[in-house]
Amino acid sequence: MKKLERILIKLIVVQFIFLVITQFCFHQLNLFPEVKELTKYEGVNENRITDILQTLKGK
Repeated sequence: MKKLERILIKLIVVQFIFLVITQFCFHQLNLFPEVKELTKYEGVNENRITDILQTLKGK
């Protein structure tokens, strides 16, 4: 059981390292500008809290 736990912890650490590297590549190095433009087109990065609140109130 200890061996399985050590393997799982190692996998979690490796996944976290890859996540950090990927986020750094996307946001700091701007390696894939198409993804950034796609999020702007989809409206993912806009902070419009009032529109969301109005929708929830039924307006």
